[in-house]
Amino acid sequence: MNLKKIRLFVLMLLMSFTTSCVSEIDKEDLLLSIRKKGNMVVAMEGTWAPWTYHDENGDLVGFDVEVAKEIGKILGVEVIFVEGEWDGLLEGVSAGRYDIMVNGVEETEERGKKFDFSTPYAYMKTALIVRSDNNEIKSFEDLKDKTTANTVSSTYASVAEKYGAKVTGVDDLNQTFELLTSGRIDATLNAEVTYYDYIKEHKEANIKIAALTEEVSNVVIPMRKGKNVNSLKEEINKAIEKLRENGTLSSLSEKYFGVDVSKK
Repeated sequence: MNLKKIRLFVLMLLMSFTTSCVSEIDKEDLLLSIRKKGNMVVAMEGTWAPWTYHDENGDLVGFDVEVAKEIGKILGVEVIFVEGEWDGLLEGVSAGRYDIMVNGVEETEERGKKFDFSTPYAYMKTALIVRSDNNEIKSFEDLKDKTTANTVSSTYASVAEKYGAKVTGVDDLNQTFELLTSGRIDATLNAEVTYYDYIKEHKEANIKIAALTEEVSNVVIPMRKGKNVNSLKEEINKAIEKLRENGTLSSLSEKYFGVDVSKK
């Protein structure tokens, strides 16, 4: 065998070994992997109060932050938070950069094609928010040909588009309300409880709720699909039920929302 053939043979062996290693990693049970390394990587925005935000000291706090920490305690692992813009968080979960995402994510049929979900740990209605002096928009049907703003891949953007609105993409909640109060958009959609939290901190804000959805959305924890994720999903579901039964979810809800969002 000449030198060229030997090099080619060695290269093929290395490629085969690498592919085998990657394949084994992909097959490894995610819960087992998390427990081996001793931590679970949780994705969230960090800019959506009261779900996940930074307090006056710059610390990451919020309902979802505490829920994730409590789940980590039950699983017996440290929780490592990674913050990012909404549009990239779900992609990061799908790609395996994050183990789960805890960020007030609503369960939808479209998302269910790409992700597995935990059992719901909270419930919420969607609010149609306009400026206080806007008497033209009184229902979701009135959004036709109007302008709204939300993060592009959010449920709220999809709902607005369904009703015929033109959606402007934004990075966070504060930017959304800045566009609304300055008159650069006609309306925005968001969680009802998020609106009340914003008003609590910005009493002078010239905004109001024009309408609420009749249906209540399930708030869930998304994780990538695959048999190797099933055991993690089962343990997270058990943890959620434990937090519901011992009153932790209710207590955290009252702390951050002033109401119990863990119950329909």
